[in-house]
Amino acid sequence: MKAYVTGASGFVGAHVARELAERGVEVSAERVDLRDAPAIARAVQGNDAVFHVAALYSFEADDADMEAVNVQGTQNVIDACLGAGVRRLVHTSTAGTCGPVAGREATELDSPPDWELAVAYKRTKLEAERLVLAAAEQGLDAVVVNPTAPVGDGDHKPTPTGRMIEGVAAGQIRGYVGTTGLNIVDVRDVARGHVLAYEHGVRGERYLLGGVNLSLEDLFAAIARLAGRTRPRLRVPYLAARLAASVGLANEDEVRLARLPMYFSSQKAQDRLGYRAGPVENALGRAVRAAIQGREKQTA
Repeated sequence: MKAYVTGASGFVGAHVARELAERGVEVSAERVDLRDAPAIARAVQGNDAVFHVAALYSFEADDADMEAVNVQGTQNVIDACLGAGVRRLVHTSTAGTCGPVAGREATELDSPPDWELAVAYKRTKLEAERLVLAAAEQGLDAVVVNPTAPVGDGDHKPTPTGRMIEGVAAGQIRGYVGTTGLNIVDVRDVARGHVLAYEHGVRGERYLLGGVNLSLEDLFAAIARLAGRTRPRLRVPYLAARLAASVGLANEDEVRLARLPMYFSSQKAQDRLGYRAGPVENALGRAVRAAIQGREKQTA
């Protein structure tokens, strides 16, 4: 089998490309601007499968750039797959298109609260996912995977999650928003989930790929322990975080997303794909070590 992976130089994409190669797949990882439709069409040609992992994951980027990369870029990938007769498209969305839901774990049957759609990243990822699902209804063999918050080695840029880990590991983050939490998953499990979705996923379905739900307090405590730091102890009320964002002391989008715990269930992927997520302790350890090494290089 031959597969093209968009975003193979990124955090999740690199792990997906590696997982495929280890399974004997001939992987094409040419770096192409998603906004360049002819280049995408050329890159996709001759491949049996496309794993569309690339996206602009940021809470600071311009809205127009988000639309161009996440939405129009996804449409370009869809068009390229249709034109090249690609056997299957696996689209990497985000758990954020499934929730969160107050009071329980969100599933693939859920959707995000309306107030979160003011966040450009979440809105554009939802729009992109809807394009893929619409194409699946029209005949494209496409499935969607919805990773939660991947952690581990290789988050070099880093992602917003990686920056959070780096901040706690460096002792720069002293508090946490008390209303929220995250579902944390080993990025290697997410990569395996992509391959399982290719192998066993049903056209037009989406599959949450998660690990363990942790309050922000417990997550930060785990990161601090792995880094040999004192755990952040200042519990910040949500209204205080909103006030801080309003005066520029915190990122407004990140605070908006902290209103509810971002907890998700991967039961569907377990039942239908055979997906299994291992403990996240090792992945967090790899992420913390990488963050510390990265800071040491910067200060050397």
